[in-house]
Amino acid sequence: MTTAPITDPQAAMRLRELVFGAACAAAVRAAARLGVADALGDEPTTVDDLAKAVTTEPKPLRRLLRALSCYGIFAETDGDRFVHTEMSRLLREDAPNSLRYISLWCTEPWTWEAWPRLDEAVRSGKNVFPDVFGKEFFDYLHSDAGDSAKVFDKAMTTSSRQSAADLAEYLDLTGVDSVVDIGGGQGHVLASLLEKYPHLHGTLLDLPKVVAGADPRLREGGVFADRARLVPGDCRNEIPVRADLYIIKNILEWDDESTRRTLANVVKAARPGARVVVVENLVDNSPSMRFTTAMDLLLLLNVGGAKHSEDSMVKLMSAAGLKVGEVRPVNPYLHAFESTVQA
Repeated sequence: MTTAPITDPQAAMRLRELVFGAACAAAVRAAARLGVADALGDEPTTVDDLAKAVTTEPKPLRRLLRALSCYGIFAETDGDRFVHTEMSRLLREDAPNSLRYISLWCTEPWTWEAWPRLDEAVRSGKNVFPDVFGKEFFDYLHSDAGDSAKVFDKAMTTSSRQSAADLAEYLDLTGVDSVVDIGGGQGHVLASLLEKYPHLHGTLLDLPKVVAGADPRLREGGVFADRARLVPGDCRNEIPVRADLYIIKNILEWDDESTRRTLANVVKAARPGARVVVVENLVDNSPSMRFTTAMDLLLLLNVGGAKHSEDSMVKLMSAAGLKVGEVRPVNPYLHAFESTVQA
């Protein structure tokens, strides 16, 4: 006779919480869209006053705040009042490291239609977005989901600015006179480096529409314009720039073949010994694995891409002809792979 294993009550409780994860994400999104964090000041505030400030009914707002407070987002005090916590302050639009637009981006309406198809993506290994929406992800985003596209742009801009400061602090550019930021978006990383190193000259390489909206400091008339060059192009096709340092940050998330082409183009363009720094979120050996592995699954769903492990990134870089050295954290979310172009 066998007896059924005893279920750990904490394990059961945790699984119940996890399967209701959509409720937590929806609550964060609701608070961000309502502007609750922006309306709440430094002093404890009653639900009635908050409801007036954000134009909601008090009772459902109280329910929303209590649900969020279970996760450390806002906290309840005496007298039916709520106060900020470290996490709730990050939902403020004016917070130095605001996550408001990241919170909105990760919970956009299309995500709620894509996530239930994850089992199909796991079976096939392909993105399901075209099956759900009739077109590829970025085509849909820019043609059918204008509001979501704006949220995406703001989320990427906010994230880029925050990581640019961390990367500028991380990088030692002693002996480096020229740098190119490959797929560098609006050029926040490049602008941060040009600001820190007055001798430095830099190039921003990205798609034509992206480069056209580069950081004003890099464009004609900007404070760094005389040391900055804007080059429209696709790094998967060609990298027509020679520099001492090549930076590739958070763009090697396509299929492996596109990643191989990009790395090969760097090696082709660079002189032997040139420094190449690849910066990525990792799905292993990282404090942010829960976030990064979730983003990895989202990439599978919407574009068929993937986040890298340390081993997979090193293998791709080595195969391209790069000599990989140290792999070090830039911040809790990003790791830098230091490498040089072999002779």
